[in-house]
Amino acid sequence: MNVILFYNPKAGTRTFQDDLDLIIDAFQNNGDQIIPHRLKNNEILEAFLEETDMETVSKILIAGGDGTINQVVNVMMKLGLHKPLGIFPVGTANDFAQYFEMPKDIEGMIKVALRDTTINCDIGKANDRYFINVASFGNLVDISQRVNEQAKNVLGVLAYYIKGIEEFPRLKSVQARFEMDNETIDEEIFFALVMNGKSAGAFRKLSPYSEINDGMLDVLIFKKCPMYEIVPLLMQVWNGEHPKSNAIHYSKTQKVHIECANHLISDLDGETGPVLPLDIEVIKGRLAIIK
Repeated sequence: MNVILFYNPKAGTRTFQDDLDLIIDAFQNNGDQIIPHRLKNNEILEAFLEETDMETVSKILIAGGDGTINQVVNVMMKLGLHKPLGIFPVGTANDFAQYFEMPKDIEGMIKVALRDTTINCDIGKANDRYFINVASFGNLVDISQRVNEQAKNVLGVLAYYIKGIEEFPRLKSVQARFEMDNETIDEEIFFALVMNGKSAGAFRKLSPYSEINDGMLDVLIFKKCPMYEIVPLLMQVWNGEHPKSNAIHYSKTQKVHIECANHLISDLDGETGPVLPLDIEVIKGRLAIIK
């Protein structure tokens, strides 16, 4: 059978290409033929998948970070493709792969990718776009889009923290309304996150109660608070103690409608998302992740 390997040449330290021969050799020894595809834009990706005989493809492998997985999954959803996904977490933060405790060494990644065992996981849909890990809007949430590519490659997740500290003096609140399954929140907030996974931006305990296959999304609303409370709050977030904070509203829901007086742009898995308002819902068990 054929195995498609999508890889982002700009992901992480940009060294994944050095391991291509090792991966191809491992799959050939397993009786599979690797079809590598260098990711560029969605149009090329979509055309490639439409021209490929998917009946001959046993699985799809993705090498990159959350944004790379987001790109491939969105095109797969558009085309209605159902194939097991193997993850090579070679991006900067790799929050989605972190949930599944994917190996960080190439030998371990290959070992997992060769398996046929899978675990089903949910994905989120925000208007007409999909996300695997997190949808967000407000101040600080689009940091991954604004961090210099070279800084990310050199500093890794530390680049996100540095950029976040730079943004503190310009932190502004917005009025937002959240209509969820069992409650409505109308609040002045700094930012909000709708989580499918547990972590984002290397905050590993950002959504400590999330389960990626429970058919629910976890909504974290960071309310407006005095600036002197921000740093202690971030320490609580780091330790996973923030859901009980008075500065945060934490809910579980299957659907949420979000409105804001400002026409803010959302962020999906570190990539630019739709402009608010947002209609977000969970699609239970849509992906099969090789584990």
